[in-house]
Amino acid sequence: MTRSGRAGVLGGRPAATTRGRLSAIAIDLFTEHGFDETSVDDIAAAAGIARRTLFRYYPSKNSLAWGEFNEHLDGLRDLLRNSSDDVPLGATLRDALIAFNTVPASEIDKHRRRMALLLGVPALQAHSMLMYQDWRQVIADHCGARLGLDPASHVPQTIAWQTLGTALAAYDQWLPDPSADLTDLLRSGSRILIDGVASLTQT
Repeated sequence: MTRSGRAGVLGGRPAATTRGRLSAIAIDLFTEHGFDETSVDDIAAAAGIARRTLFRYYPSKNSLAWGEFNEHLDGLRDLLRNSSDDVPLGATLRDALIAFNTVPASEIDKHRRRMALLLGVPALQAHSMLMYQDWRQVIADHCGARLGLDPASHVPQTIAWQTLGTALAAYDQWLPDPSADLTDLLRSGSRILIDGVASLTQT
């Protein structure tokens, strides 16, 4: 995230809050010991808090891996809300996608560890689908508003899936290759996204 001050499709900015700090501790433990092998009690102990206190911030171990995701979604909404209607929709989505996934250099390693867990741990996949649904809905809401369509209708939902796919395909290439540039991958993939959005919105 920072043009908007937020980072990552799934969060990558520095841990400046209690929720962010707890998530960062969890990511470190998950990476070092394994997701399945790390308990909520382990995370609470590492954070120096009681188990019940941890659950005030996160409802489950799965949600800890996602960090401050709702705040990041607010950042994405702001990016789209502040975009100009004079810019083609596909280009607007590209710019928001790149801004949303731009991580400060000091946070890249942490972001890579988080994303490797979110995209690679089978136990997280069901929860991930729920988070992706929320992310896609933000995109669909914006597309619906721009196009004068119900956000739940086919075109906004198709564009939302295309946008998510562009992001996930970039991460699929970026995670195993430390020399890859995430922004370049997102920009390259967005050329296909822009063409797809244009074809869907032609009248």
